[in-house]
Amino acid sequence: MDSQDLQLLLHGTASLLVVETFDEPRAIELLISFLKSDPAPLFKWTVTDGIQRAGLSLMSESENKSFELSDALSEIKRQTTQGIYVLCDSHAFLDDPKNIRLIKDILFNKIPAHKIILLSHELNLPAELARLAVKIPLAVPNEEEILNLIREEAALWAQNNGRKKIQADAPALNALVSSLRGLPHIDVRRLARGAIADDGAITESDLPQVNKAKFELMNMDGVLHFEYDTAKLSEVAGLNTFKKWLNERRPAFFEDNDDIPKGVLLLGVQGGGKSLAAKAVAGVWGVPLLRLDMAQLFNKYIGETERNLRQALALADTLSPCVLWVDELEKGLAQSDAEGGLSKRILGTLLTWMSERKSRVFMVATSNNIQQLPAELLRKGRFDEIFFVDLPVRAVRAQIFKIHLQKRQLNPSSFDLQRLSVISDGFTGAEIEQAVVSSIYNARARKREVDSELIYAAIQRTRPLSIVMAEVMQNLRAWAKERAVGAD
Repeated sequence: MDSQDLQLLLHGTASLLVVETFDEPRAIELLISFLKSDPAPLFKWTVTDGIQRAGLSLMSESENKSFELSDALSEIKRQTTQGIYVLCDSHAFLDDPKNIRLIKDILFNKIPAHKIILLSHELNLPAELARLAVKIPLAVPNEEEILNLIREEAALWAQNNGRKKIQADAPALNALVSSLRGLPHIDVRRLARGAIADDGAITESDLPQVNKAKFELMNMDGVLHFEYDTAKLSEVAGLNTFKKWLNERRPAFFEDNDDIPKGVLLLGVQGGGKSLAAKAVAGVWGVPLLRLDMAQLFNKYIGETERNLRQALALADTLSPCVLWVDELEKGLAQSDAEGGLSKRILGTLLTWMSERKSRVFMVATSNNIQQLPAELLRKGRFDEIFFVDLPVRAVRAQIFKIHLQKRQLNPSSFDLQRLSVISDGFTGAEIEQAVVSSIYNARARKREVDSELIYAAIQRTRPLSIVMAEVMQNLRAWAKERAVGAD
């Protein structure tokens, strides 16, 4: 919400306003600024200082009996001249029936027409007050404001350190600005100060710690993860159709139009490379990668699971452009309805966001069991495309061997890749990687070099999923044949 909308609300007819923020000092500062032209005086109440106006107590300290909220509300009710009262940390006192009754008495008494502003980090109003309240969301700083805050912190650091000049290159500074989006002013300052303080510089090495701190502040650690390890398309063997699709749509993702790519669903067997493909989208498009952990969403308290999802999606919106990777989507949408239709509410929240979002958040969802996903999610328009990631063919298996050998500083030309690709028929990419890893351990134990024979032996000892779960894979392929696009 911008300043003009905020002022209209503050000067409007609503008598009970709610401000949820961790940045209390800035909220008070903004309220003072926006209400300076209001004829009614502005007061602040806290449990430690009672009622105060502009730093001066409403009454002398010896007479101030308003440290308890009920006493403060009683005092407000007795006042015969109109006032605006900010009640800080009021969330801790709203389960008291007396306080609820006093607030209602004040609101229903139109002369004088007091205005009450409840200010706290989180406010869950009782039903009788929620119907009377108007929430005021405080806008977070935009990129220009974040950049100015970083510059102010840099200037303060220089002033306190012999006027040394801050070292910062443009890419790192831009990345820091992007990482700090979605945070209130006080947290932007604190994290920017932390990035500068250790070495007097802003570098890419500061970003992981900043992003980790940001997710902890937004209480998304465990639900929404910032993935630092993205991938290049060259690290993904095969999937040529999917790669071509991504390259064709990359320019459109950054254009200013209503038809930007929204997302894809990657369906396939476990270990087939879906997760690596999701990472590659972020790597190729050069945007942050967020991973939503569906299993961590669920909370035993009614309404908290949906709230977790809404907060996670809102955070993804603030970090746009970005890729939102939802791994094993069916785990979050195939829950038992013994908990009162929780999975349906989760689905409704997700579908609403998918259809209404305007931000550049490209959703990459993966699934191992498409039949557990609801039909509403699969209809055309939810995803731009549904890709089926099948078992790799022989040529692709040779590429996978080459990639994993190079990753471990082994020369692929020293191995018989063609033979290995033939005997690994029916193997997923993950199973091929594990065969390479197993051969390395075997070579160390025997104190010899890794060669094709050791990898061959590891393959021979493995029973791939294509055999262990042959019926499941057959059904999956049959479903995808008519309903999905082959990724390779």
